[in-house]
Amino acid sequence: MLLPIRPDESLDEDRLAAALDHVLGSGVHGVYTGGTAGEFHTLCEEEYERLNALVARRCTAAGVPFQIGASHPSGQLSLERIARAAALRPGAIQVVLPDWLPLQPDEVLAAVARMAAVAGGVPLVLYNPPYAKTQVTPELFGRLADAVPALVGVKVPGGDDDWYARMTDAVGGRLAVFVAGHTLASGYARGAAGAYSNVACLDPAGAARWYAQITSDLPAALAFEERLRGFLDAHIAPLARAGHCDPALDKTLAAIGAWAEIGTRVRWPHRSVPEEAIPPLRAAVEAAIPELLTGSTPRVR
Repeated sequence: MLLPIRPDESLDEDRLAAALDHVLGSGVHGVYTGGTAGEFHTLCEEEYERLNALVARRCTAAGVPFQIGASHPSGQLSLERIARAAALRPGAIQVVLPDWLPLQPDEVLAAVARMAAVAGGVPLVLYNPPYAKTQVTPELFGRLADAVPALVGVKVPGGDDDWYARMTDAVGGRLAVFVAGHTLASGYARGAAGAYSNVACLDPAGAARWYAQITSDLPAALAFEERLRGFLDAHIAPLARAGHCDPALDKTLAAIGAWAEIGTRVRWPHRSVPEEAIPPLRAAVEAAIPELLTGSTPRVR
């Protein structure tokens, strides 16, 4: 769930609910809160509660699985979020490792084990992005799978053939591996289970269609991935190099896709991509990967 932000930096819950309704009708396999794209690190606890209550209520009514992100750079505050998330009985709770100081391997095991205990039987997915202080190796993921049965998945950038081979050797299918959305076809071919998808930021229904193609016509899906990555390299990577953070890039993708009124605004202290950048990017998407887009064109604020 991307967060529509008003000019005063408050969360626009009406636009949030409308975006959620669109996602629920798009064919995606599930909804989750509290990822990097959802700017979890900017949420106060009251906003955290309201967001998760909304998603739990709407997803339950629609019969769509949901996952709650209880991530926080503070391990102690993360435990508090996990306890509140577990009360909503999501399909899983996504967590990150405490992130001010890097952890030693035994500290990683202790952190995830305690998070699982607080979750009280709700499965965990460990999010380990490339900018986390503690980078978890495939071998350490294998140790986690041994030590914490409640850990059912990992959300990671993916890697090269050697990385996938090491994951296969260490994890052996005990953890679902979720990789970057724009690498899903090539990742699926090497054992990935799915993605928390930046492609769904661009168009949720288009991302769901691509997954169906991945599972039914992998060569065509790989060809699409090549064009998708070409667009991202040519048009989105320069925004990253200019210093825009990942949530700003994901909101830019949503503005390009124009499937909901989310807007490009991100919370302080990060910079938003200017709205005037969107029309030429939309034209570039329509030229490179037109079959991904399905949405109408609501006004972007």
